[in-house]
Amino acid sequence: LDLSNCSLHSIPPGLAKATTAIVLDLTENPLTTLPDGSFLGFIHLQSLAVPLMLECPGGSDAWQDVTVDGSSRLCQGQRNPCNSSVELAWPCPENSVCAADGPGFVQCLCDSPFHGYKCLREGTFPMLLFGGILGTATVSLSLLLWGTQRRKAKTP
Repeated sequence: LDLSNCSLHSIPPGLAKATTAIVLDLTENPLTTLPDGSFLGFIHLQSLAVPLMLECPGGSDAWQDVTVDGSSRLCQGQRNPCNSSVELAWPCPENSVCAADGPGFVQCLCDSPFHGYKCLREGTFPMLLFGGILGTATVSLSLLLWGTQRRKAKTP
């Protein structure tokens, strides 16, 4: 994806949809910062060229090779922070596994059959029970309101 020399003053909002990009060039743009989360989900990104005054997203630890070439900085070989020997600041909870989510980002995915907050709930979400209670409450409230508000309706 070549966005070099496009007079970009900020990261375009549509870039978030290009998470399958492997190579991205942002050089020769008057970018001043890369907002946090700009490259969230870019797990396939292997080569990123940014203007010299910007750092590689996620820092130099998120990339295997960071080189300066003329007026640009080249970030190559995105590292998987889950395979790092450096301990994560927020390790994943029990019953979950670490997964890369872009340069410098990780996400914790619940192992099957666990789900919910901190992957503490086992099994599947009780859809039938949830739907039954919600449906019963909706019908009961509707009947109550129909019965109490019916007398206020004008008859022709």
